[in-house]
Amino acid sequence: MSAFSRIFASQSGQKKRTTGSYITDLSTVGTKSDSGASTQVAADHEYDYIVVGGGTSGCVLASRLSEDPTTSVLLLEAGGSGSAQMMSRIPSGFGQMFRDAKAVYQFHTEEQPDVEGRKFFWPRAKLLGGCSSINAQMAQFGAPQDFDEWATVTGDSSFAYKNFKKYFDKFETFNPHPDHPEANPSVRGSQGPMQVGFHGQYTEPGKAFVEATSVVGIPSNPDFNGGKTTLGVNRINTYIDKTRTRSSAETAYLSKDVLARENLAVATYATVTKILFKDDTAIGVEFAGSESGPKFVAKVKKEVILSAGPLNSPQILMISGIGPKEELAKFNIPVIKNLPGVGQNLIDHPVVDLFFKDKFDDTWKYLIPQNLSDGRRMFGALVQYQMGNGGSMANNVGEAAAFIRSDDPTLFPKEKYPALEDTTSGDKSPDLELYFSNIAYKEHGAWFFDVHVISLHVCLLRPKSVGYLKLKSASPWEKVHIDPRYLTSRVDMDKLVRGIRLLLKIAQTEPFASRLDATFTREDLDHELHLKDDAHVEKIVKERLETLYHPVSTCRMTKSEKEGNGVVGSDFKVFGVKGLRVCDSSVYPTIVSGHTAAAALALGEKLADQLKTRSH
Repeated sequence: MSAFSRIFASQSGQKKRTTGSYITDLSTVGTKSDSGASTQVAADHEYDYIVVGGGTSGCVLASRLSEDPTTSVLLLEAGGSGSAQMMSRIPSGFGQMFRDAKAVYQFHTEEQPDVEGRKFFWPRAKLLGGCSSINAQMAQFGAPQDFDEWATVTGDSSFAYKNFKKYFDKFETFNPHPDHPEANPSVRGSQGPMQVGFHGQYTEPGKAFVEATSVVGIPSNPDFNGGKTTLGVNRINTYIDKTRTRSSAETAYLSKDVLARENLAVATYATVTKILFKDDTAIGVEFAGSESGPKFVAKVKKEVILSAGPLNSPQILMISGIGPKEELAKFNIPVIKNLPGVGQNLIDHPVVDLFFKDKFDDTWKYLIPQNLSDGRRMFGALVQYQMGNGGSMANNVGEAAAFIRSDDPTLFPKEKYPALEDTTSGDKSPDLELYFSNIAYKEHGAWFFDVHVISLHVCLLRPKSVGYLKLKSASPWEKVHIDPRYLTSRVDMDKLVRGIRLLLKIAQTEPFASRLDATFTREDLDHELHLKDDAHVEKIVKERLETLYHPVSTCRMTKSEKEGNGVVGSDFKVFGVKGLRVCDSSVYPTIVSGHTAAAALALGEKLADQLKTRSH
C-alpha cells in the first residue's frame, strides 16, 4: 500500500432481507441450489428482472427499472462498493487501486507477437459502478458520427445520434463553469444523476498544452459533447462533482433513496456462475460468494440482463452454453445456442506515452512520495483537498485533450505523409486522441520517475486490429484467454507514429515548450526523440504501448447473428434464446472514437426505457 493510501487510510426459516443497504448474506436473495435450474426457489427469490453485474450499465438498469414499484429487481455484483474505496472517490487516486485484487480483476492478455511478445495487464473493476469507479473520469462521449454508424450496423435508426442523444442528456447534469462560457449548457443534460463538468483541477501546464496545440493548427473546440464534432482541443469534461469527488454509476444511480426501495435488492460479493435455462429460455441465475462456498439460485418472471462487462459477459454466456459450439465442446459444456460471435470482435484503444522533464519541478510526483520533501508536499495537498479547495488530488490525470484526424492535411501535409486507410466513423470524427498529464508513470502507476516529469499521450481511437477472447475452462472463477491482437494491422502503427510526431511538435511549441527542460536529455525521456527516424519511433511504440482500458464489442450488436459475428440485436436480446439480454460495452457495434463510459450509461438508459415502455 502506498503512502498516499495509508494517509487515507422464507418459508423455511429464511432470513428477512432489509432495504436501504447492500446485501452480503446471499441466502436472503437466493435459495440454496440443490439441482441447478430445477431448484425450487422461495417466492421472494423470484424477480421480474435479474441484472448480472453492477457496473456502468448495470447500476443504471437496476435504478431505472426499480422506479416502478410494481417491478422487482435483483442486482448481483461480484465485488463490493466502489464508493467505499477512498482511492475511488478521490479523482487522482484511481491508479492506486489497479493492483488491488479485491477491488480490481487482474486480467492479462496473451503474448502479443507484434508488440515484442509482451503480455498486457488489463485491470477491470470488481466493484459497483464498474470501471466508472476506477477510470480517469474523462467525460468525452464519442463522436456523433460514431452513433450514426451504430444505426447503420444495427439497422436501427434509434441509435443515430439525433435519436440516441437524449440518453446522454438523461444521464448527465452538466455543470457550467465561468472559465468556459463557450460550452453551451442548453445542448447538454440538466436533470441526470451523473455530474459532468469542470470541477477537476486545471493546471498551468495543462493550459499551456492547449495553447500550444492550437498554435500547431488544432482548433479549439468549445465543447467535445456539444453535438457537432469532437475534433479540436480543450480542457476535458470530467465525472467529478462540486465536492471534488468522483461521480460514478454507483454514486449516481444507487443513492440512499434508491436503495431504500422495497422492490430492489442489491447483493454484493455475488459471482454469477451460470445462467439457468429451461429449453431455450433463461429462467434465472446461479451464483455464489466464493468458489468453495454454497451456490444459490434466483429466478426471473421476465428476463435476465447480463451487464458484467466486455470480458465477463461473454464468459458467462459461454459457461452457460451460449457461444461457439466447438469451444464449448472442449469443456463439455452443453450447448444451448451455437453463437460463434461470442467473444469475437474484441477491440481496444491502445495508447503510447511520451515523457519530458518539467523545468519547474511542479508535477504531482509527490503524491507517491519518494523522499521527505515529497511527503511534506503530499501532506499539504491532502489538507487542501480535505478543506474542499481541490488541488492536485482533485485532478483526473487527463485534464486536457485534442481529438484529431490522422489525415488532416494541416497537421500532416500530403507531400510528407502518405494516405492511410480511413477507419473513422465519418468525416467529422477523429482517429487519434492526444492528451496531457501533469505526472508521469509506467506500468499503470506501479512505477514513477525519480524527477519531475510531464507526460503526453497518443491514443489510437479507431484501431483496425481486432482480437478475441475464449474460455480456458468451464469454471466461472478462471479468467478468460484474452488476445487483443495489438498492431496486427500495419495502419495502426502508422497512425500512432503520426500522433507521436505531432506530440513532439507540440512539445517544441510555445507556450508549452517553455515548461520543459530540453537540456535534460536522459535516455528514458523524449526531449531528443524528434531527431530520431521512424524506425526508432516504431520501437518506442512497441516498448511503451499500453491499454487505455477500453475493451469493447465481444457480444456485438448487429442486424443478425450471421452479420459481423453478431450476438445481440438492437433490442439487446441474445440471438436464438428467450428471456436474455446483454447491456454493457460488450455490445458496442463499433468502438467509439472517444471514452467509452458515456455510451455504456446511455445504453443502460435506453434499455431501461424500452423495458418500462413495454411493461405499460
